[in-house]
Amino acid sequence: MKTTTTKADLIGTVAQKTGLTLNESESAVNSLFDSIIDSLKTRKRIEIRGFGSFNIRHKNLRQARNPRTGEKVMVDEKEVPVFKISKEFKSAVTESLKADGK
Repeated sequence: MKTTTTKADLIGTVAQKTGLTLNESESAVNSLFDSIIDSLKTRKRIEIRGFGSFNIRHKNLRQARNPRTGEKVMVDEKEVPVFKISKEFKSAVTESLKADGK
């Protein structure tokens, strides 16, 4: 059983479900990803109802530990992209997983 869905798999699924060619589907998938990245670069929040939202979150300066040496290190503050799953998305996946487990 395959446990990872790749970008190529997504492109194939889009092509199959829409009737687009693989090249057209690849262009559509790449355009979606590029649009998300471009919006986040300009600090715009992306909300896809029923799926989730992408946003930029500020992480403060903090103390951490190097796992290899145990030495304490300071981690600079930074901005990181985050994804928050929607309630509908989470519910659909968890219900499906419950049904598969029976």
